Amino acid sequence: MADSTSVVSIHPYFRIHEGRAEEVKALLPLFVAKVEKEEAALYYDFTMCGDELFCREAYLGAAGALAHVENVGPELEQLFELVEIIRIEVHGPAGELEKLKGPFADLNPSWWEHYCGLSR
Repeated sequence: MADSTSVVSIHPYFRIHEGRAEEVKALLPLFVAKVEKEEAALYYDFTMCGDELFCREAYLGAAGALAHVENVGPELEQLFELVEIIRIEVHGPAGELEKLKGPFADLNPSWWEHYCGLSR
């Protein structure tokens, strides 16, 4: 496991547009297939609760998170046609969060600074 002092996790919550759930479900494996090739991706998966979609994802530092967004750009564009953003949280060490504030500004995330923890 990566040292938790360098890990950046992104916690996006989406509401699926009415009648579009099957399209969303069909798109998700495309994300996973692309992310599987990202060396800095630590974990990446989707969960659903009713009409809400959540992506559980973490990367080695801000560079890993930025590489991910670039890698899945076309799929994100497709997803954003099918969902609305409820909220996005970005968690990580202060120095890594600072590197993301400019590139992620349009998403208006909340920034959660890492204080302590453990990784196995």
